[in-house]
Amino acid sequence: MHLATSDRYTLPLPAGHRFPIAKYGLIREQLLWQGIAAETDFYDPGFCAEEDILRVHSPDYWQKVRDQQLSAAEVRRLGLPQSPELTRRSLSSAAGTLESAKWALQEGVALSLAGGTHHAFRDRGEGFCVLNDVAIAAAHLLHHRLARQVLVIDLDVHQGDGTASIFRDEPRVFTFSMHAGANYPLRKEQSDLDIALDLGTTDTEYLRTLAATLPRLLAEVQPDFIFYLAGVDVLATDKLGKLALTPAGCRQRDEYVLGRCYQHHLPVAVSMGGGYSERLADIVDAHCNTFRVAYELWG
Repeated sequence: MHLATSDRYTLPLPAGHRFPIAKYGLIREQLLWQGIAAETDFYDPGFCAEEDILRVHSPDYWQKVRDQQLSAAEVRRLGLPQSPELTRRSLSSAAGTLESAKWALQEGVALSLAGGTHHAFRDRGEGFCVLNDVAIAAAHLLHHRLARQVLVIDLDVHQGDGTASIFRDEPRVFTFSMHAGANYPLRKEQSDLDIALDLGTTDTEYLRTLAATLPRLLAEVQPDFIFYLAGVDVLATDKLGKLALTPAGCRQRDEYVLGRCYQHHLPVAVSMGGGYSERLADIVDAHCNTFRVAYELWG
């Protein structure tokens, strides 16, 4: 199986910063230690091409990111200090999802150890998201006629507002976001389908809602490619999530989504999305379960 990763995914942040940047390297280490993945499964995806970025981001915004010219207000909205390292990380993370999409077309599934930066809009970054990796990869597939109809299954606890905005007028991309309703972002965008869950939603209700929704979507949208954002900020332990899933429930979610993709022979590219539990181990364990499920199905 092909797993996109890079040393660039981890970079220094100010002390006490709430973004758990260390998780990206730790996920790789744990996948190896648990015997889920082998060294030969990992590859460095390199950097995303400018032409791919400009299909979904405005030239003005990309120039600011490229040259570290974001204003103080834009940096505050982003939530990460701008730097050449952050730009390289963003380019590499977007490349990870794009390359995962290409591998998924050949092998059925591929995963990136980063990505899920769904709060990046065409003209701005927000919520720790600089470049919208799924939007970039989806636009690449459509431009090169590698996909006809894309379905984005966004199960991060926060609405995929940037992705919804970018593809608002693109019928070939159907955006589905199931998220905590009274949570960030305060102002929601309109996805093709939004399901806003009550705060404190537990495994049973979450999985029931997903099972009542996904089969209908697959039948109606008729996608030939899936992007899956497998955020683990749905956990009850998450500081920013406000839902109440257990690790077992989070894994069942992954089993359900990836199982439907496998059953219907739909290629799927998986991005990690968010996770902000107090214990870094809880975040890493939940992410690794996503990889474990993929290996169990396609391995």
